[in-house]
Amino acid sequence: MTAALAPAAPLDLADWQARRRAHEERVDAWLAPHLARRRAGRKHPVEDFLFTYYSHRPAQLRRWHPGAGVVLRGADPAEFGRDYRATSAGLALDTDAVRARRAESVDWIRALLAATAGRPAHLGCFGMHEWAMVYRQTQEEIRHNAWPLRLSPARTAEVVQERGVRCSHFDAYRFFTAPARPLNVLTPTRERQHELEQPGCLHANMDLYKWAYKLSPLVPSELVADAFALAREIRTLDMRASPYDLAALGYPPVRVETPEGRAEYAAAQRGFAERAAGLRARVLAALA
Repeated sequence: MTAALAPAAPLDLADWQARRRAHEERVDAWLAPHLARRRAGRKHPVEDFLFTYYSHRPAQLRRWHPGAGVVLRGADPAEFGRDYRATSAGLALDTDAVRARRAESVDWIRALLAATAGRPAHLGCFGMHEWAMVYRQTQEEIRHNAWPLRLSPARTAEVVQERGVRCSHFDAYRFFTAPARPLNVLTPTRERQHELEQPGCLHANMDLYKWAYKLSPLVPSELVADAFALAREIRTLDMRASPYDLAALGYPPVRVETPEGRAEYAAAQRGFAERAAGLRARVLAALA
């Protein structure tokens, strides 16, 4: 099967190598601290999350792919792998073969992103999903138990009960403690993900990184890296608004238990939703 060629002019050797080098340097700035901590046996509750929760390995994030329809002059097929084919114009991704092999996954992701993009953003959760993950737990039981809670366990539980939980994201909901699940206004499941996912959700917007890397090499690696960069920022807000006290790590809290904190959270959430909308559109465009 021959590779599908885009009408754009092929990339000369110097041009695509410069793109690859820029991508690698960008990613290395994220990888170096994480890999140093891993070698030292130290954990970071904010910065390590994208490397431990998601399945994309550091070497995979660093590896550059040009995306579907891009032709590379002077490229060695062995350097890019089995999904690339030599053409008269240069090396190109065999888009048809990749899409055929991954048709079910590609269609599932495309449908999820399109459904999410077609809904209004809801901004009233105020980060209570992270609080629901420690609801009625002791310090020893909580996930990041090396770090203290900002409030007592009793007061943390009171905040959850006072605010309620409005989480639409299954992969956050599944980490709720058993007593917290009945407090949520929804019961997300994997089967209902296309029905419930909405573009204001921090975790749905972090997951754009997951969907982008799962679509690689159909999407360019720069897009995967852009999604990673946004997910890093969102994770920071997620943990600053959480019940954990991470001030010693340089993360001042967003006190969502107060009106001022909730206003700060909603404003940041709105900004992330707007930026994620652009990334979501770029991923969908790459699949068009």
